[in-house]
Amino acid sequence: IQVLESGGGLVQAGGSLRLSCTASGRTFTNSATAWFRQVSGREHERVASISASGDIYYADFVKGRFTISTDNDKRTMYLQMNNLRPEDTAVYYCFLKPVGEVDYWGLGTQVTVSL
Repeated sequence: IQVLESGGGLVQAGGSLRLSCTASGRTFTNSATAWFRQVSGREHERVASISASGDIYYADFVKGRFTISTDNDKRTMYLQMNNLRPEDTAVYYCFLKPVGEVDYWGLGTQVTVSL
């Protein structure tokens, strides 16, 4: 499976971006999916996730601002990011783990939030 993120870019503080993730045309059913981010020199941190059973998790630092969703018709997972802050600047990664299979990661997309 090839996992591919898109939608990153440069935005001013308070602005919005929507990240997208595809996985070689597969749907996201029967899979755990997540968005992680990494700031240079720091470990990955989980931003938001959807378990295989549909439970949704948000890190405290994005609650109320970010929304994770999947569209199986479009075979795409999204991360809608609103009210962005400079501290949200990071490389954002898509993660996919189909039930009974190994983990899959994308190569990441850069999000930069300026003052």
